[in-house]
Order: sequence, then structure tokens, then C-alpha cells
Amino acid sequence: LMTMAYGMNITHNEVVTEGISNIEPIDIEFAREFGCRIKLLAISRNHGSHVEARVHPTMVPDSHLLASISGAYNAVHFTGDMVGNVLLYGQGAGKMPTGSAVAADVMDIARDIAAGSVGRVPSLSYLPEHIRDREITPIDQLSCPYYFRITALDKPGVLAAVSNVLSKHKISIESVIQKGREENEPVSIVMQTHTAVESAVSAALAEIDALEAITAPTVKIRMLED
Repeated sequence: LMTMAYGMNITHNEVVTEGISNIEPIDIEFAREFGCRIKLLAISRNHGSHVEARVHPTMVPDSHLLASISGAYNAVHFTGDMVGNVLLYGQGAGKMPTGSAVAADVMDIARDIAAGSVGRVPSLSYLPEHIRDREITPIDQLSCPYYFRITALDKPGVLAAVSNVLSKHKISIESVIQKGREENEPVSIVMQTHTAVESAVSAALAEIDALEAITAPTVKIRMLED
């Protein structure tokens, strides 16, 4: 898709990829409270001199078109300079949808051969000589809002200590939720941040997780930003 969109050379080894193994049911519940759903997205943005290429769980606002995609359905959402936002939506699994897509490709090839117009439309949109190398945006330069779930002992001063670390790394908090309180049991402190830089977030979370009151690694989920 990136080659078709931007005319660039890229392999899967250049795409930063994270799975869903760190997502817990509690994160899905907190996402609802923030008016979001968690989706595994492949995201690319063209910045001219460099191009984002990443796959990871993402908090998507309920108001976004992608929030409603579920089950066997897949979607591609793209933004064009003239057409604006476009969503292509359909079943992406199962023998019939897959068979239909393969048959359609075979028929397109057969019609091109019959018409003597092989190569009329390049398979990757761009002619091979026009596909070029492009710089991939380093993940530590990514800038977006974040969701944090911090697991900590319920002691005075913990939230202040966490806030101080975030402030030190220039990360601004938009909202905080804390639920559950059992004596001597850890609690979840959930935060939504304003737009922050990935390198600063990584440094801040390493410092937060080293605090004495923190009992488990912090869960970080990037949030979709139009």
C-alpha cells in the first residue's frame, strides 16, 4: 500500500511492529471511559522528506470511522489532497471473500492479455523506474497522544511523583482516572496525555517504572490523531 501510495521501496523489516499481547481487559474498559476503542492498526503518513510506517494497538475515538470495524471486516482509511477522507470497508477473511478477490485479479490479468494491453496499469501504481527509496521516520521521533496504565501502591505522593517525571520530560497530562482501592493492593492509575514525542515518553516511563511504589511495567498505547 505504501508503494502504491508514495512510489517508494519498502519491506516489512522496515516497519515497526507491535502486537496485542500487552493489552488487558482493563485497558479495553478504560478505553471506553475515554470514548475510544482499541484497534490494531497499520499506520503510514507522508511527511515529504520521511514517511511513517508502523503497526501497533491504537486507541481510536468512537467518532472515527475505523472505530466501528469489527469481526471479520477490514478497512483501509486514507486521506487525499482533493478527496479528503475515504474508507474502504469489507470482509477480509473467509473462503468466499478471499476467493472473490483472487478471481477478480485473475480476470483483470486475462482481460489485459486479451486486449494486448499488458502493463497498462502498473501493478504497484508506479512504473518500476519511478519507485524510489524514501526515509522511514524513526519511531523515537513519532509524535502523538498516549494512554498510560501505571500500576502502583496506593500511597500518598505516588501520583505527584509520576506527574513530576512526566513534567520533567515535557509530557502534558490531559486526564487521569484512578479506580479500585484495597488495602496493601496495587491500583491502576490511568492517564491520557496531550501530544508527546516517543523518545520523551520512553525515557519518562523508564524513570516511572523505577519508582519504588510502581509494581508492574507501565502499559503504553498510542492514540490515533487525525
